Amino acid sequence: MTTILSAQDVNIHYGDKHAVKNVNLNFARGTVNALIGPSGCGKTTFLRAINRMHDLTPGARVAGRIILDGQDVYDPGVDPVAMRRRVGMVFQKPNPFPTMSVFDNVVAGLKLAGVRDRRQLSEVAERSLRGAALWDEVKDRLHTPATGLSGGQQQRLCIARALAVDPEVLLMDEPTSALDPASTARIEDLMTDLKKVTTIVIVTHNMHQAARVSDTTSFFLVGDMVEHGATEQIFQSPKDERTEAYVTGRFG
Repeated sequence: MTTILSAQDVNIHYGDKHAVKNVNLNFARGTVNALIGPSGCGKTTFLRAINRMHDLTPGARVAGRIILDGQDVYDPGVDPVAMRRRVGMVFQKPNPFPTMSVFDNVVAGLKLAGVRDRRQLSEVAERSLRGAALWDEVKDRLHTPATGLSGGQQQRLCIARALAVDPEVLLMDEPTSALDPASTARIEDLMTDLKKVTTIVIVTHNMHQAARVSDTTSFFLVGDMVEHGATEQIFQSPKDERTEAYVTGRFG
């Protein structure tokens, strides 16, 4: 498998706090990659660095290199807005645009990029909603407010919105933590399908979820990336005793 995303000596500071320390990771194209660890361990901080969300955080500093398909996303010549179309993000709580319809939510990124052709927008909306396993549930209510959807549907709508701009990587920050078990199962099934068209990096506190959906797992602890490997190896025969203590529930 070819590497699509690579972190090289990544360090992240919030003021004087060293939140992420010397992280080196490679993610292969077409895989699901879980970041696990206790609260405050740096996994979400690292995830947000991948698409430069810390640019918007006062006092945050990112050092090192994050290479997306051969290009350093922190290169001074990189347009952060254009780069975020290549690296999509799905947040912990569903965040559809509240004043927009289902349809307009999905195509918002395309419109921002200047696409106005109604036929193209309609085709992309249907493809993205099908990709997010939502089309059959909303095809008759595309022009109704997105806020009328259930929580699980809203989260899949946010996934469709991210898919509409054909991202090379999709970042997911605990995307099911606010959802019921049935909605969680649908999104987990969806991740398995989505890796055919994109690469997923997911932060999760749910050990069972990481074991079910991911190809690789990285364990973070107090800012350090302690261990990275195939998910089966991390959960069944971890090399570091701290990893074993975490995945067997002795702390965290």
